[in-house]
Amino acid sequence: MLLNVIILMCMLGLQLRGCAADLCNWTGSGFAAGVDSRIVLQVRLRCTEGSVRWIYPGQALRVVLEPNLFSARRTTVCIKPSPSFRGASVFIERAGELELLATEGGRPGQQVFCFRADGPHRLAIYLQSSPQGDGPWSRRTMGFRYELLGNRSAAPNVGHSGMKTSCRPCNDTQLLMAICNSDFVVRGYIKNVSHDSERQTSLVEVSAVRVYWQRSGVFEQQAAASGSRRSGHIHTLLQCRVKPGDGEFLFTGSEHFGEAWLGCAPRYKDFLSVYQTAWAARRNSCDFPLD
Repeated sequence: MLLNVIILMCMLGLQLRGCAADLCNWTGSGFAAGVDSRIVLQVRLRCTEGSVRWIYPGQALRVVLEPNLFSARRTTVCIKPSPSFRGASVFIERAGELELLATEGGRPGQQVFCFRADGPHRLAIYLQSSPQGDGPWSRRTMGFRYELLGNRSAAPNVGHSGMKTSCRPCNDTQLLMAICNSDFVVRGYIKNVSHDSERQTSLVEVSAVRVYWQRSGVFEQQAAASGSRRSGHIHTLLQCRVKPGDGEFLFTGSEHFGEAWLGCAPRYKDFLSVYQTAWAARRNSCDFPLD
């Protein structure tokens, strides 16, 4: 249905600079489409992460994600609707067919939706605006942030009902892979655990002894009486029932939209035993620095 309408390329030429090959973010107005309800505005983005902000949304917006060749292996896409995302539905275009991903009535800004993007076809995301009582050009803004994830940034199991990550402890094989493929690997202590019943998540406050690596600045330097130390927060599911525990842990996981999500988190002494056994048998997936 939406595919049979007229597509307005790059906002009728009003946003020609927005067609540059390195475009990551887009902000535009539905006014460019005029009053023709058949017109779908089209935007092309070339980065692996960015944002879309649609002011005075009209009938529909088609966002085509065309990452560069370096990122062609990235096959998972995650989008996070903005807090103001109301009165619209989100569709994914696959081989000319539209699949409903999210619709109004959810919890904007709190849900993340991930999906596979395999195959030779370009990935397109549709935003279809619903009519509002204050006229066809209601004064509102909607949009979303997006990420294209690769092997190192393993996507969380996110679906229409939110996070579905397993709460079971990692086995030895999963742990050895986690220290190689995670977005962050940190050794430290649990300072506090808080719970959010609305988001159905828990937040683990970590005092880091050593940050082996992190994709972004989730763990920041903090000044303390005993010296400088990094600290940060890691999200996990409320259903996992995480509790504060004594001793050192090795925290691994993925980063999405500026938030760290927990993967494997063994006690550090248990990790050492697993890693040293694998190293002796030459079964370790990668080399890991030991103190």
